[in-house]
Amino acid sequence: MPNLTKPPGLLRRLAIITYDALLLIAILFLATLVLLPFQDSHLFQPNSWLYSLYLLSVSFLFYGWFWTKSGQTLGLLAWKLKIANNKGQNISWRQALIRFTMAILSWGVLGLGVLWILVNKDRLSWHDIASNSRLIWVEKEPSAHSPDGED
Repeated sequence: MPNLTKPPGLLRRLAIITYDALLLIAILFLATLVLLPFQDSHLFQPNSWLYSLYLLSVSFLFYGWFWTKSGQTLGLLAWKLKIANNKGQNISWRQALIRFTMAILSWGVLGLGVLWILVNKDRLSWHDIASNSRLIWVEKEPSAHSPDGED
């Protein structure tokens, strides 16, 4: 049974990242498909900074939408977690941008920002700290089948 007062450890976070990466890859394929008719010979130029910026923007919109609307991406939903501010509410678009940008930096320095959860007493990564957000456990909703929620 996980400790519901602390954010998850490294392995659970990596599982969440894997779930979300699979969905994001599919979305990036679709985003590319949308642009293909507008490209010469239906090909992208190698090392196109504009295309890279486009995919980065799509990635941010993917994470930002889920983080600000429900606090949960597919991976977070599967592991019964959500992104929340320090009051337990959904984060703002500004926090989402800071979190997204810092997550890239966290991974960009050999994952040190993510590995920071191993030394931080509250299991917070660099992007958790910078955006004043954190992963929290989603409380189980009482079941509609019984009045006390016990099935």
